[in-house]
Amino acid sequence: MEASEVSPSKNKKVIILGGGPNRIGQGIEFDYCCCHASYALKEEGVESIMVNCNPETVSTDYDTSDRLYFEPLTFEDIMSIIQLEKPMGVIVQFGGQTPLNLAVPLRKAGVNLLGTSADSIDIAEDRKRFKQMLHKLNLLQPENGTAFNFKEAEEVAKRIGYPVLVRPSYVLGGRAMEIVYEEKVLEKFIQEAAAVSGEHPVLIDKFLEDATEVDVDLIGDGKNFIIGGIMEHIEEAGIHSGDSAMSIPAYSLSKELLDKVREATYKMAKELSITGLMNVQYAIQDNKVYVLEVNPRASRTVPFVSKAIGAPLAKLATKVMLGKNLKDLKFTEEVIPKHISVKESVFPFNRFPGVDVILGPEMKSTGEVMGVDKDFGLAYIKSQLAAGQKFPRKGNVFISVRDSDKKDISVIARKLEKLGFHIYATSGTAAVLEKDGVKVKVLPKIAEGCPNILDLMKSGKIQMVINTPTGRIPRQDEVKIRSLVIAYNIPYTTTISGAQATVNGLESLTKNNLAVKSLQEYHKVKIKKSR
Repeated sequence: MEASEVSPSKNKKVIILGGGPNRIGQGIEFDYCCCHASYALKEEGVESIMVNCNPETVSTDYDTSDRLYFEPLTFEDIMSIIQLEKPMGVIVQFGGQTPLNLAVPLRKAGVNLLGTSADSIDIAEDRKRFKQMLHKLNLLQPENGTAFNFKEAEEVAKRIGYPVLVRPSYVLGGRAMEIVYEEKVLEKFIQEAAAVSGEHPVLIDKFLEDATEVDVDLIGDGKNFIIGGIMEHIEEAGIHSGDSAMSIPAYSLSKELLDKVREATYKMAKELSITGLMNVQYAIQDNKVYVLEVNPRASRTVPFVSKAIGAPLAKLATKVMLGKNLKDLKFTEEVIPKHISVKESVFPFNRFPGVDVILGPEMKSTGEVMGVDKDFGLAYIKSQLAAGQKFPRKGNVFISVRDSDKKDISVIARKLEKLGFHIYATSGTAAVLEKDGVKVKVLPKIAEGCPNILDLMKSGKIQMVINTPTGRIPRQDEVKIRSLVIAYNIPYTTTISGAQATVNGLESLTKNNLAVKSLQEYHKVKIKKSR
């Protein structure tokens, strides 16, 4: 005879599906949301049942929920728990992609999913239905197609034109996602993506070069929809949103563009009847707003947005799922703080000697930090300090950038020179800087003699490195330089936009010293609201 230790109560109860084991792309941000859901249920007098299988999280602490099932997040295990507990509903929005992938099978099994309907989730996840929705709403999307093999992918790439972004369906953290610039590289990455995608097609999108990426988090009650935060990415589009630094409020976009983003976000939220949270990613190029993807769930930016605006979005979303409306919860307008909050990602590169630090569409970060100030430059510098990058106020800077970045590097180098830094560069970058009147010391390539950049880094004579990659398969010299940067803990940036933000921060430091102020003090200041 089988014995069961489960003795279900007869109280009103809700099951929260967690994110499962910590992996790149499925991190602690979702655990924050699950915990807040549990706290909100408690406030509403509803018993919370957490299903998760990661001992390193707060959601699996014995006192976070009324009941914890330490079980894998599979359809069979969850259905067994549902049959035992008989909850009033199940929340799939807060654990990231893992529970979201279970939404349709759970709905087919007759489970009551709280929040946005499984059909709306399917519209956002299914490429064909998503495209139809955007067409109906008259919203732009980068040209795209799907493929199961190289021949189909080749046809799609020829039709929409290179570069293309290749990605599998239904994956975490941009796994096996690549930007491909030519046909001979396409075959290799299609095979990798197809292996990860399994029975689902590989997605192929036109990659928008030199575009600004924007993330938006929104909360809805099915009828009313309020933007929680609009985040402008500091790195250009093409770097995974989980790896990118970003700012609330947006620091360089015009009101006109931000209003276009708002309009598109509200249109999609209404169409999908969002009940709970929604995240949208946009790319802005030549004053046009393109929709990249919509996630009808909590995103990894929810904790950052909540702290930046002073409103617990995950808690509010849980109460909305229980039937409350946004008016009841007194969250009726978009909050635009007067202070600047910058989110920066933390990377584990120092644990993996020899690994290249270049960022791309596949997520690599293992955590995040936040810098807050009234000045963008200072907020950015605070975020870098928190992430372990201690930028110098003087010394020598080594610059080596790819050809497409050379048009922008002189302005950055001139500002660094004005701040008292000495510039070192490789011959190609040096030629551009000298032509624009920047004093620069030319260094030989690594194979051409000494002292080269590696020698100077080892002897402590380089205080900062700006090095943008030449291509998807980088030159060996670049990899050696970027590996030493980690080994010797030298502050670095691998994007032009990151270099510009760094210089802005260093300029701000010459005028102001860094000051410490709690989030609570920032939120005491009267905030501006906008709709």
